[in-house]
Amino acid sequence: MKRTIILLISILSCAFSQALSAQTIPEGYELVDSVVYRPVSAVDTTLAGKDVFHILPSRKAGDDANVKVHQSDDIRSSMREHIATNAKRTVSGYRVRIFFDNKQTARTESENTLKKFNGLFPEVMAYRIYANPYFKVTVGDFRTKSEAMALLSRIKGDFPSAFVVKENIEYPVVDSDNAVVADTVKVLRPIAN
Repeated sequence: MKRTIILLISILSCAFSQALSAQTIPEGYELVDSVVYRPVSAVDTTLAGKDVFHILPSRKAGDDANVKVHQSDDIRSSMREHIATNAKRTVSGYRVRIFFDNKQTARTESENTLKKFNGLFPEVMAYRIYANPYFKVTVGDFRTKSEAMALLSRIKGDFPSAFVVKENIEYPVVDSDNAVVADTVKVLRPIAN
């Protein structure tokens, strides 16, 4: 959900900046470059949504090899059905909980904690949920506890009460060293006096 929202914001920012460039900029404002971080896909998009049996090398397509798979149509349809039914599947893993409270100010505090974390660590996915009566902010999608502990040690200075929790997680990104892509967009900003 968060990835969709970030992508939507990026697209809207681009559309807005294009619309502004076609029109005059209001007095007292200027267009400035701003960096937007968006997470990369959690799967290898070169194969996402494709039937592997139709992308095998063939001499007809100009490839050096010719690979043919002989199988029944039942296997093909079962594979397509499996992919369709498991598109939003989660896996058991670990996250780091950076906020957990049920005070009257917990909603605002959880929002502020999420904003602070996203500002400090834009490459790590963060999730804010309400599970009656608690507001919770958890970060990261890790398959192993040791990966979550590594993040915990990185953020402990900024979030001293953080701890590791076992949760259902989104599939981690394919390339964890390059978890976000930075885009530059034009943003309308008041001119500083």
